[in-house]
Amino acid sequence: MEPIAVTILTGFLGSGKTTLLRHMLNEEHGYKIAVIENEFGEVPIDDEIIGDRATQIKTLTNGCICCSKSNELEDTLLDLCDSLDRGDIVFDRLVIECTGMADPGPITQTFFSHEVICQRYLLDGIITLVDTIHAQQQLDQFAIAQSQIGYADRILLTKTDIQPASQQLLARLRRINARAPTYTVINGNIDLALLFNVKGFMLNDTLEVKQPLFRFQPEKQDDIQSIVLNFDYPVELQAVSDVMESLLLSFADNLLRYKGILNIKDSPNRLLFQGVQRLYSADWDRPWQENETRQSTLVFIGIHLPEEEIKASFDALMHNTKEYE
Repeated sequence: MEPIAVTILTGFLGSGKTTLLRHMLNEEHGYKIAVIENEFGEVPIDDEIIGDRATQIKTLTNGCICCSKSNELEDTLLDLCDSLDRGDIVFDRLVIECTGMADPGPITQTFFSHEVICQRYLLDGIITLVDTIHAQQQLDQFAIAQSQIGYADRILLTKTDIQPASQQLLARLRRINARAPTYTVINGNIDLALLFNVKGFMLNDTLEVKQPLFRFQPEKQDDIQSIVLNFDYPVELQAVSDVMESLLLSFADNLLRYKGILNIKDSPNRLLFQGVQRLYSADWDRPWQENETRQSTLVFIGIHLPEEEIKASFDALMHNTKEYE
């Protein structure tokens, strides 16, 4: 049985998540979509806005879908599976719309920490919407807005028909998350091929990193940042493992997401790895091509990351690799 692909919609209050969700549900894409939505308060207002195009809408009204004291999200995911197995409902994709004040981190971990959920669902990607009119102010005032961008596999700019995204905002988004491509969405309209089958949490051979041509000191230093490392020397697998274990012991709470392609010594294949906070995995990829530069690329996204220490740890691999021979 194929696992059910899951898309998480996040973004600060008023960024246009429900509008985008309506577009997802009304577009002729062939998917049967179930929805989990989260709202503050007891009245599921968005049910009325979304309409009846979803296979089933489950509304969580505990105030925060990622509340660590509640198993409501886990229970809802399992309930949907039970209904699917009984034949009560049919769906092949799940969309979770988070409240504007939700941290995507605990939601993400749900799909890696529960055995049954790991088997039945596959987290496809996190889509973060950014209101270009209010984004700078929100990023200044709310760390949660930065966190939502840090976790993103896709960043969607909304309200650009009213106020186009400034170069300052685009540069700021890139500093926070160097790996997520940025797209424009107007009134929820966007090619859904850009949002589905993202494979953001699958080990694959794609690692897009876009960095600004010019780096400058921002007026305000954001709590969340991205660090991109590139090095062309081969490294020992055990040495890399030791570095990652050390980093996780010291900075797991600071790391939101990380992903990389590694050039492992004496291996003809590339090694792919990725993680969310304390959870990470690695797997061998395809062989290096003859005309391909054997270069390692790593992206770390997190809160107050010790950039110099992380860089020094991987720089040391060039000298320490011989110890493992």
